[in-house]
Amino acid sequence: MTRRTPIWKAIATSLRSEIVEGLYQQGAKLPTEAVLAMRFGVNRHTVRQALKALADEGIVHARRGAGVFVTMTPTDYPIGRRVRFHKNLTDAGRSHAKKVLLLETRTAQASEAEALELETGAMVHVYEGLSLMENQPIALFRSVFPADRLPDLLGSLRNNPSVTAGLAQSGVSDFTRASTRVNAKLATATQALHLRIAENAPILRTISVNTAPDGSPVEVGRTWFSGDKVTLTLSEL
Repeated sequence: MTRRTPIWKAIATSLRSEIVEGLYQQGAKLPTEAVLAMRFGVNRHTVRQALKALADEGIVHARRGAGVFVTMTPTDYPIGRRVRFHKNLTDAGRSHAKKVLLLETRTAQASEAEALELETGAMVHVYEGLSLMENQPIALFRSVFPADRLPDLLGSLRNNPSVTAGLAQSGVSDFTRASTRVNAKLATATQALHLRIAENAPILRTISVNTAPDGSPVEVGRTWFSGDKVTLTLSEL
């Protein structure tokens, strides 16, 4: 037998989609529990469960005595040759930050060595973290760099989580996106925990390679974007 989706989850999905589509803008007040209960043909407790799920994801928040308001709406995130996390969100008028989850040096995996044009067994620096917009998590990322070429990079990242600044201090004053692949995934339990979304919720994964001005690869990165908080847009610039 096919398992039915709980009604509160279906309501949460419907409201989330309407927020993503712009029906309710950031700061807008949602209809009352009574109105939503009438709309979906359920009791207020079921509506309350749906709203709590959206609140747990950081999409809405309740103000006592005032109602439930939209905390954030998706932002366009351009994917082009000169992608910079801070610039993308600054241009969109959004506050931003990064949280470091892991900094380590290890042996490159086969796919990493191939992307960075390294020999088997070469060492790489790994930077894993969480990208935040308006104090809400929007993406998990893992960036991998050639350790021999950038020996001091991890020290720079410990002082400043900016990859752009870290590469500049390591002698790479500029870099551009050489390639990007995008596909859809379902969030694992760990990814869902970090991104404050439901397990198996849709996410977008990008795999990219950045190169220095001389054409040599300096970073291969994987990023998992919360599909309800970010709209990826492709650009040749």
